[in-house]
Amino acid sequence: MATDSSTQTETLPEIDEDDFVIITHQEANASRRPRFLNDISDYIDSVAEELWPINKKIHDRPELGYGEVIAHYTLTAYMKSQPGWTVTRSAYGMKTAWVAVYDTGRRGPCVSFNVEMDALPAIGHACGHNLIATASLAGALATAHLLSLYSLPGRVVLFGTPAEEGGGGKIRLLAAGAYKDHGVDISLISHPGTIGDCALTHTTAYIRIKVEYFGREAHAAAEPWLGVNALDALITAYNGISVLRQQTMPSDIIQGHITDGGARPNIIHAYAAGIFVVRAATQRRLEDLVGKVMGCFDAGAMATGAKVKVTRLMAYKDHVPNRLLGRSYVRYFNPLVPEEGDGGRDGDGNEAGGPHKISEDQDVDEMRGQSGASSDQGDIAHAMPSIMPGFEIPPGPGGAGPHNPGFAESAGTRLAFERSLRVAKGLAGTAVDVLTVDGLLEEVKKEWKRSMNGGR
Repeated sequence: MATDSSTQTETLPEIDEDDFVIITHQEANASRRPRFLNDISDYIDSVAEELWPINKKIHDRPELGYGEVIAHYTLTAYMKSQPGWTVTRSAYGMKTAWVAVYDTGRRGPCVSFNVEMDALPAIGHACGHNLIATASLAGALATAHLLSLYSLPGRVVLFGTPAEEGGGGKIRLLAAGAYKDHGVDISLISHPGTIGDCALTHTTAYIRIKVEYFGREAHAAAEPWLGVNALDALITAYNGISVLRQQTMPSDIIQGHITDGGARPNIIHAYAAGIFVVRAATQRRLEDLVGKVMGCFDAGAMATGAKVKVTRLMAYKDHVPNRLLGRSYVRYFNPLVPEEGDGGRDGDGNEAGGPHKISEDQDVDEMRGQSGASSDQGDIAHAMPSIMPGFEIPPGPGGAGPHNPGFAESAGTRLAFERSLRVAKGLAGTAVDVLTVDGLLEEVKKEWKRSMNGGR
């Protein structure tokens, strides 16, 4: 296996009495091409042909949340074949969750990677979770390779996380103590899209709410005055929310649809129901916004005399990226970006953008990484330092982005796979920095605490 050219004429820094490799922040930032990047890149390139059929199988056999049986078996079978890894299938009470651990047996940081596996109903991997799985898989393998190659201390944990699409698999793993059991210090993941590459993805806080109205039936033509119209209550609430949007912040998002609109037109509707999704930039803002939406629900009941029942369903926290981890990612990712692009074509055959170097101005990077979407990685980011870099793949036909069948087509291409491997190299470099740079983990955790308190 090739080694980094910068290490061929110098020895690795000595390991101190606590088994940490000592490298100063100045040393870490001295070179534009990080010292371990060639080793990471060469290793991932060497396993690419092993990972391609895994990526394709996950993509071509899409499975819904908590039913990712093929993906679960394919990924764990591969990890069981890798030396030094301990694999647990169907972990923490979930059939398709799994954990793979590479432990050097020497005390050091524990870095983790999250693998997503689920697809969307009817449109398959239109969110590119096959690529997320590939990037995390390759990144974890490369990190373990570096631990072995240089006899570094520490651990790597790879979590198979089911049901990101509304099922909250990571939240269940958190609640079950999975991350605590393994002493995880940081969590790494990525996400494809059609906008430019970024290190500091910030997603919205999210909650899904079911609202039900209960009225009383009556003949809609003969004696409508005897009825209480539950559908009118729901429509009133729906219209109230539409009016509310005029006074909401640009980052506030409220969506809803009617799931039950009554029995027949000639019956005053005794029951109506809908599902609403509320998103906001932060947890605090989300709760404020949900309070206003609840007022609209109550107004529907008050206006019609119907009774209302509100059930809070799944909720995700906003993903707050760790800037120090993001800085490491950019250091590793940017040198890998080809100056002339990689020849990508979109679904219409036109020249596609990307990959792009990420701005080293983190305010600019985080602005690019602002997303109206939500992820259960947000809950991870509120429990420990995390980054979820975004990476660009060519759009599908007609410029199709995530949650469109055309994007699912793009997510299955060899080009998208190769771009996910570039991301894997950046994630592995970030993990290796945490494992080797003296004092970095402590600074990462301080930054995380500041961000959780609303500061930098």
